[in-house]
Amino acid sequence: MQNLRLALAAKSLAGKIKVSTVHPMSVLAQSAPPSAGAFDPAHGNTLRGVLSFLEQTGGPFMINPYPFFAYQSDPRPETLAFCLFQPNQGRFDDGSKKTYTNMFDAQVDAVRSAVDREGFTGVEIVVAETGWPYNGDPSEAGAGVENARAYTSNLVAHLRSMVGTPLMPGKPVETYLFALYDENLKPGPASERSFGLYRPGDLSMNYDAGLAKSSQGKTSPTPAPARKKPADWCMPKPGVTEQQLQGNLDYACGQPPVDCAPIQPGGACYNPNTVASHAGYAMNLLYQVSGKNPGSCNYEQTATVTTTDPSYGECTYPGTGA
Repeated sequence: MQNLRLALAAKSLAGKIKVSTVHPMSVLAQSAPPSAGAFDPAHGNTLRGVLSFLEQTGGPFMINPYPFFAYQSDPRPETLAFCLFQPNQGRFDDGSKKTYTNMFDAQVDAVRSAVDREGFTGVEIVVAETGWPYNGDPSEAGAGVENARAYTSNLVAHLRSMVGTPLMPGKPVETYLFALYDENLKPGPASERSFGLYRPGDLSMNYDAGLAKSSQGKTSPTPAPARKKPADWCMPKPGVTEQQLQGNLDYACGQPPVDCAPIQPGGACYNPNTVASHAGYAMNLLYQVSGKNPGSCNYEQTATVTTTDPSYGECTYPGTGA
């Protein structure tokens, strides 16, 4: 790293190009809860040297968090929801008094805690790669197209929301997806060859995570005005239990961009004072602030998108066309 920087300096590029290196989550001896994150003592001296270099040069500490691999060691339904940014009860960190609603934030903040514990609070964290395989061996729990689509699309929505992580609020962590194309000759389990958004052969899409342009044609000199889609709302499906609705309500209101004040006593949408009414308002609000990402109106298959406006009286449910 030092030699690379010296080479850049020789070409007057040291102030324009940052030098760093990536680190797997295995550099941590402890990652749960996030506030207890600490580096493996076996790597202590090396990492302190790297962090000192990054502090002096303004380079970021780059990490590779993969919730998919965390799910492999704990393949329960509630863990999958936590890894895919789907509704879940969350995990309370008694050390920081923060509640985590997804594994990505928990892993990133565990590294943040480890870096801070070494005294390098000014070193920025960057996610060099993260992703979810759309295919895997039978023994690889959770590998599949739907889970890959859910993870990638929900991660993008989370980053776009600008909420950051519980320990780094208000700023999305710079994040790079793995990978644009499959590494189809890579050895190991099937998942290692199945992280790509596109196939390297015919360049076709493995799945659409909402990142591709909807159309790519020649530009017309006099384009017709875009037709605005009708507004839609995310609402609970009929027959959902009150327990499920309460879980959805707690999850939605626990997301930093969601303002549940209107369903609090005195709010415009407080009445009727029922779990179903309050859950519907909160679920829809999260759907809207997440950019109407399809994955944000799932709630473990207890929600659906409707074009019927649920607003009533002075209570207005946000809902905009696209």
